[in-house]
Amino acid sequence: MTVHIDAFARPLCLPEPGDPAIGSEWLVAGYTGPVAVYGAPVWPLAPLVDNPSAVRQSIYWNEFPARMREEFRITAWTMINGALSNGFLHGRATAWRSRMGAEGVYSTVLRWRRLAFWLQKHGVTTFAEVTPQMLADYAASVRGRGVTRGDVSSMLTALTRLWAFDQISLAPVGVCEPPWEKEGVDDYLPAATSAGENSTAPITERTMGPILIWAMRMVDDFADDILAAWSERQRLRAAAMRQKATGASRKALMAFLDDVAAEGRPVPAFMDKGEYRLAQIYLAGTTGASLGQLQHAARRRGWAARAKENPGQCFLTTPVTGMAGGRTWRTAIDYFEAATLMRHLGTACFIVIAYLTGMRPGEVLGLRTGCCPDPEDEGRHLIRGNVYKTARDEKGNHLSSGQLREVPWVAIAPVVHSIRVLERFVPDGHLLFDHEAHDLLASRPGVGALSLDAVGERIGDFIAWANEEATRLALPGDVIPPDRHGNVSSVRFRRTLAWHIARRPGGLVALAVQYGHMRTAISVGYASRSRDGIHDLLDVETARATIDTVADLQASLEAGDGVSGPAARRAINAAAQAPQFVGTIVTVRQARSVMGNPDLAVYDNPNALLMCVYKADKALCQREGTKNAPSLDRCVSTCANIARTDHQADQLRLRAAELEWKAEHVPHELAQRFRMNAARLRQTADRHHQTRITLKNENDQ
Repeated sequence: MTVHIDAFARPLCLPEPGDPAIGSEWLVAGYTGPVAVYGAPVWPLAPLVDNPSAVRQSIYWNEFPARMREEFRITAWTMINGALSNGFLHGRATAWRSRMGAEGVYSTVLRWRRLAFWLQKHGVTTFAEVTPQMLADYAASVRGRGVTRGDVSSMLTALTRLWAFDQISLAPVGVCEPPWEKEGVDDYLPAATSAGENSTAPITERTMGPILIWAMRMVDDFADDILAAWSERQRLRAAAMRQKATGASRKALMAFLDDVAAEGRPVPAFMDKGEYRLAQIYLAGTTGASLGQLQHAARRRGWAARAKENPGQCFLTTPVTGMAGGRTWRTAIDYFEAATLMRHLGTACFIVIAYLTGMRPGEVLGLRTGCCPDPEDEGRHLIRGNVYKTARDEKGNHLSSGQLREVPWVAIAPVVHSIRVLERFVPDGHLLFDHEAHDLLASRPGVGALSLDAVGERIGDFIAWANEEATRLALPGDVIPPDRHGNVSSVRFRRTLAWHIARRPGGLVALAVQYGHMRTAISVGYASRSRDGIHDLLDVETARATIDTVADLQASLEAGDGVSGPAARRAINAAAQAPQFVGTIVTVRQARSVMGNPDLAVYDNPNALLMCVYKADKALCQREGTKNAPSLDRCVSTCANIARTDHQADQLRLRAAELEWKAEHVPHELAQRFRMNAARLRQTADRHHQTRITLKNENDQ
């Protein structure tokens, strides 16, 4: 029987144990796999997932306490197959939807499971015994564990959903209304702190620089060698699998092995479970012998034992042309190394694309071949792909399949090159990070792209490999040091890019320019600023950079340091406001409030060793009209917006000394230029100390 809960809820009917746990109307388009029945101990949520990089999770009902398991099961079924009414959603946060995607369902049920065990611990066996005070006590216990405000908020939201979906269930179990629904949620939450993407620590420059060097080196310098080696490996393997035993093939194999024995050469071998084994597939492919003939040679002729005693490499014939440190990076590539190098090449492509576009990791993993066609008339390369995090249908519910991004991403040259490398080994029309194309040695079930967990693991492996290569190639400056904030995960690239754009003059991706890899990556037309994909994160990072600048200035002024320049007093006034903003930039709204305050428009310019206290009508850096931010790569020494600190003046003297040292080691004409620049820097530093003002000076006036 079908029953209408209210004018807005979907019709529901009670399920039988053998009915599908997920209704056919909710299956993602094209799904043909199995669907668990209601009474099954496991409910796979894959039928609800169409995001290629999303993990396919399952609900395990045996992990719930037995006495309340069925009460949670019917409520979960209602959450999957039902919909909250418009009346219930009215006035709630915009994040609330009538239905959730698979990820939301899974995380909600996990939070219900924690409640279930807490109730069991307190002797509760049915929701009929649960009171609002019990839910308040549970909320207090969660808050007392030291978890973040966001985690507690998510838990309380999950309990509200438990109550809400029980209200529209055909078999309500009697979940009581949570007390925070009437009293407000704030009193049940810890104090607000930075959370989410805005709290993700950027990767430090000393770590990110070498990572980008190695990623681009793989794509630009090593990719041809690796792809050619992989092609040869596949050809040898295919030949070995199909070759038949003949007298000629036996003769060729014996001749090869006899030469190895006569010359005392190492035997082609590979490491397997801690011991060396004869490389039978490699030898079959290179000699034309069959695998049966190799097995006979290994067992009957003692070549298995020889391989253990004197193992050697299995070099491919593909020439190596890539250079690193002024020489070729390999003399040859080993048959058994080719798959590992292909894995690292795919990881390098991911790093370049993710870091130099600002895409979310899931958006990168959702890209397909052909997403970045060559432009017409020498225009810019554009990347067309889906967004997933913000994808919504016409009713505001999450779309697992994503939506085509309205504004394409703009791709700079290294990104385009990475996509082209991927397109050389990923089948046409497939995902660039299709797991079947990237899981080269061991396939796994399922469809779609590599998972985020897999990418994270591969990034760690790539860093370890790059450091081994840096040691082997005697490139100590290219070693990737550990990041002080922990593992380098895929979600940190986007925040790191925002950090560099916000805190480097002119929006340069400074570390990449510093290492000579991206001379065109200036933020005028830079990929991540020419569309809306990363603007919120950029606004937060820019506001934090501003507050850091004025806070550092305030600290130095209070320590007795001085500041000079035509904008010195404006800089002092801005610094006086710093304390009220330090540590408060948590949301985009707060960031935009800071950015909209003209009295806080102070920008550090470490390249020019000055600060810009920006006023558009005084700016000499603007060539066409006025803008709401300076062009720090075009600072003019006579600008009225300039201020300089004691520390920056000291840095001018150090830079002058460096130029004078260089002048002793270069031709006369260049030496003269260095000395003139050094004299100019010293004059600027002298002028600073003659005209500097301090807080004491200001207070005495």
